[in-house]
Amino acid sequence: MPTDVVIIGAGVAGMSAAAALRAAGVSTLIVEATERIGGRAWTQHGGALGDAAFDRGASWLHAAERNPLTAIAQSHGDVTRNSEDGRTRRVMTDLRLATEAELAAYAASWERFEEVASARATAGAPDISLHEAIAGLRDDPWTATVEYWEASLIAAADSRRLSVRDWHRNLLEGTNLTVRGGIGAFIARRLGPTAGEIWRRTPATRIDWDGPGGTVSVSTPRGTLQARACIVTVSTGVLAAGTIEFSPPLPEATQEAIAGLPMGLLTKVALRAVGNDRLGLPPSCSIQQRLESPHAPAISFYAWPEGHDHIVGFVGGSLAWELSEAGGVAAEDFAMGRLTALFGARATDAVRPVATADWGQDPAFLGAYAYALPGHAHARVDLGAPVGDGRLVFAGEAIRTDGLAGTVGGAWLSGRDAAEAVAQAVGAGVVG
Repeated sequence: MPTDVVIIGAGVAGMSAAAALRAAGVSTLIVEATERIGGRAWTQHGGALGDAAFDRGASWLHAAERNPLTAIAQSHGDVTRNSEDGRTRRVMTDLRLATEAELAAYAASWERFEEVASARATAGAPDISLHEAIAGLRDDPWTATVEYWEASLIAAADSRRLSVRDWHRNLLEGTNLTVRGGIGAFIARRLGPTAGEIWRRTPATRIDWDGPGGTVSVSTPRGTLQARACIVTVSTGVLAAGTIEFSPPLPEATQEAIAGLPMGLLTKVALRAVGNDRLGLPPSCSIQQRLESPHAPAISFYAWPEGHDHIVGFVGGSLAWELSEAGGVAAEDFAMGRLTALFGARATDAVRPVATADWGQDPAFLGAYAYALPGHAHARVDLGAPVGDGRLVFAGEAIRTDGLAGTVGGAWLSGRDAAEAVAQAVGAGVVG
């Protein structure tokens, strides 16, 4: 029997959409290319990591005060924790700890940076890159460090490629929560049971979205599925790669939106302690360096999170892509090299790499999360516009325009919005 709605992808957006539609009496089927659910929310346990939970993708419930997943966690009794509780920070400059005066200058620089960039983003002038928007701050010795954090690490894209309007729109505010056991495990545990039938290891290869009588056909290795509508939640990287064929071709505005929303990359390297040496760092200690250029090869570290026996290194933007393309242990070697530069030869005896999360080479994602190129700040809206009288709708973190792009909360909300759109298209009324 035909399904009302076929959903492509069992990530947060796909499972959110399925749950909403099923609650409204609309039948759904999710087809998932990989063997697991959760998409880019994936917690790795055990093995070389020991008892620690390593979130390979999403790590926090950002903007917890307005994040819909916060209420889900609380209603189920999941233990959450403010990521700032107990956190300490060490800022290094010239391989030494920054002085109090330097830290004060750093904080002031960050405030000026956001003020100047935000003013340019909201001025009504043509959209430009974040790099161009803060050109007047180049004489500040801390500007490059702030620029690296705001772009390459937070947005996962270098400032020269990042729309200043998109950067401004996605400035996250509020509390960031962790969930005991990992965000990915939480997503699978709480959203999976509500999502209905999921066909794993079943990639969609073609979507015929303008069939006779307003039908949609989705081709998979398990056969062709007939439906009244389709929600596509794969990444913009997968869409741009042409992994899924669309017939007829997608409207020009949709294609331009996909091109204007490339995938950024944030790679994580987990390094586990092999002895008792904790490198003189307290639990939950973040380590960053002052940079001479926002495009310098840099990495930030988060040591002994919540007292666990590992350090996580974060590499973003173009350097993350370079290390990803180099393959092998390139990211691990880079992380160890930077730790050794900071702490000397003792670092090689203190930790060893045990896991690397590289979304760039995963064909099911081809990146971590989407960002808008300069001049394409409107692309998120354009990609979210229903196609074919609402029979084809795109959803996911890339669609959000409310400041939650790139987050699991944004993906969840996008799934609900997509469910509402297709419910109207198939005459199912309002989704609760």
